[in-house]
Amino acid sequence: MKKILAIALALCLALSLAACGGGASSAPAASTPAASTPADGGNAGGDASSLNVGVFYYNYGDTYIASVRTALDAALDAKGVTYQDYDGNNNQATQNDAIQTALSNGTNLLVVNLVNSGSPDAAKAIMDMAGDVPVIFFNRAVDTEDAPDATLKSSDKIGFIGTDAPEAGHLQGQMIGEYLLANYDKVDLNGDGVISYAMFKGDEANVEAIYRTQYGQEDADKVLTGAGKPALAYFDPNNSSKYQVDQGGAWSAAAALDYMNTNLSQYNDANGNMIELVICNNDGMAEGVISALNGVGYNTGDDKCIPVFGVDATEAAQLLISEGKMTGTVKQDAEGMANAIANAVEGIGAGSSVTDAIAAAAAVNAEMYTIAEGVANKLYVAYAPYMG
Repeated sequence: MKKILAIALALCLALSLAACGGGASSAPAASTPAASTPADGGNAGGDASSLNVGVFYYNYGDTYIASVRTALDAALDAKGVTYQDYDGNNNQATQNDAIQTALSNGTNLLVVNLVNSGSPDAAKAIMDMAGDVPVIFFNRAVDTEDAPDATLKSSDKIGFIGTDAPEAGHLQGQMIGEYLLANYDKVDLNGDGVISYAMFKGDEANVEAIYRTQYGQEDADKVLTGAGKPALAYFDPNNSSKYQVDQGGAWSAAAALDYMNTNLSQYNDANGNMIELVICNNDGMAEGVISALNGVGYNTGDDKCIPVFGVDATEAAQLLISEGKMTGTVKQDAEGMANAIANAVEGIGAGSSVTDAIAAAAAVNAEMYTIAEGVANKLYVAYAPYMG
């Protein structure tokens, strides 16, 4: 799979070297659940009528999660599964209350996009509420970076469908490094021989955010220094963290817009210290950055463009890349994740254990899905580079 990804990355880069261009907003959503009870229908080998599924999203306002929700609704409808969606509004207590209510109303399978990502305590609280009801966690890690699979290994009633957290950071960093090598003089606006960058982190404690922040910069540096170029330089020498984080943990365009507007008031063309590269943990924050750059005459679709990279390959990001306003992103396949979840749900409805249902879901597409080494109830959906 790594060989396939490397080839895909090379093709993306070859198509986009000359261009500057080639998810998540946090607008609140209604806290009441959106229900869907599709018409009766069969499914491939399972008994859909036995299922009453509760699907719990951390935040409807997240652009990528909204894409997963649309795709998962469609996939469950196609399988004749009765389900109900719930919005956690980025609040773990709200999500827990919704889960308790759903269980009281007869929900017999939980599909949970955990609000407090990387929190074994939050995951265990849900498992305790669920009792013998199986739980499929998805997208947001249930365990910490130090003990990445402890919770998943503790019960045969749970499983996880998501991504290999470091992979997006590695792909993004490699993409950035290769792009800079091919466009170094163009990107080095002040001609000092060093590329200055800004980094936008979605959530301080989120495992995905941690790895994207780390490897998006580190792997770019490896490419640059390996070719005899200086490592990237963070634009603000007074910021020892070398990133700006969405304090609300919402990975939002609004937070990135506010930060970038403030940054540009001091670091700009007039002062000879313009930020020359922006790395974002997701496409929503990249959108906010591009809005701020538009305000100072950059990234409007012409040649005056600061390279901006994100993660998710949302429809909005793909459009920005096609318009020459954004450079690249890493595709997190919303439909692929939704289909894996729906197939696992179907398997559980047919009487399979959570682990067996996840294994069967992985077998549907061996190039897209893999089972984590040593963790039979953990399915990874592959990332892929995207530059248009």
